[in-house]
Amino acid sequence: MFTSTGDEELLAQEYFPEAFGTDVRAFVVGGEIKAAMKRTARPGEFRSNLALGATAEPCTLEPYESELILKTIRTLGLQVSGVDLLRTRKGSLVLEANPCPGLEGIEKYSQQNLANSIIQYAEELYGKHKTSR
Repeated sequence: MFTSTGDEELLAQEYFPEAFGTDVRAFVVGGEIKAAMKRTARPGEFRSNLALGATAEPCTLEPYESELILKTIRTLGLQVSGVDLLRTRKGSLVLEANPCPGLEGIEKYSQQNLANSIIQYAEELYGKHKTSR
């Protein structure tokens, strides 16, 4: 929600105490969810970024979460993306869709070679482009 304080415009986000310090990151390549992990912030921190000391574990997405993630990346036109969800009393909500997500954490916790998935997808796109000329 955008609001104004006179001279400044602010973006306000609803607070969900039940999601405090946790989120789910899904990694999508070419319209397919390749991996997902649940991230938990370190004590006293609300941000669940691994770079800030959060921990992570693999997680299973609910079917409606997968649908939401794929709808998000289609709407934004993203081919590779990290989509973050908050699991709230209202259901899972998209927190962010990152078109340049880091690989290190999610590869470690999902045991997936996502860099290879990106390369294979790029090669498929190149092959389709090359043959369509």
